[in-house]
Amino acid sequence: MLDLYTWGTPNGHKVHIMLEECDAQYRILPVNISNQESIDSQIASLTINKKIPLLVDNNAASNQGPLVIAESGAILIYLAEKYQQFWATEPTARYQTMQWLMFQMSAVGPMMGQCNHFKSRHQSDGGYALARFSAEVARIHAVMEQHVRDHAYFAGSHYSIADMAIFPWLRLSQKLDEAWSARTQLHRWYERIALRPAVQRALHLPDLNSKAAT
Repeated sequence: MLDLYTWGTPNGHKVHIMLEECDAQYRILPVNISNQESIDSQIASLTINKKIPLLVDNNAASNQGPLVIAESGAILIYLAEKYQQFWATEPTARYQTMQWLMFQMSAVGPMMGQCNHFKSRHQSDGGYALARFSAEVARIHAVMEQHVRDHAYFAGSHYSIADMAIFPWLRLSQKLDEAWSARTQLHRWYERIALRPAVQRALHLPDLNSKAAT
């Protein structure tokens, strides 16, 4: 059994999708990230960074007890290796997946997260920050649009953990003024991922549904 400490955020959803795609046996342990007491009582003893998602594999092949993994990208890689799915073994395809997973971790998530932060708060002194992050959000969307013009998925011809990592963040695209009408190829990719049954299940997990904003 896998235990997942999580919440209904893009970083949480990417792991939810992977678990559903792998038909894994797992238990959701909701952590209200807007409540410091919830964070302290549930995950502070497991991860020094005190962030979700956090995966505990109670049946890991280890003589040191359950395996605890923090950081959503690391969790995706662990699950891909555990279930031997959604991450190619052939080096070229494998590192194509890796580079787009790292692109999500280093660019898509941080830039869209910061842009959403400043945009939603309308801080009077945040004009420069909002402009900076908005411009970067537009740039990374242009990068993704160009890539999927020639590729069915981010790793090439096969659906992978890279797609799972990027998709939940793009649920924020229109909120951040990235019109789908200007990103037609990216929108086509997005709609194809959104229709996957495992993705639909992951986005509507009973333990998290209506408890957190995307």
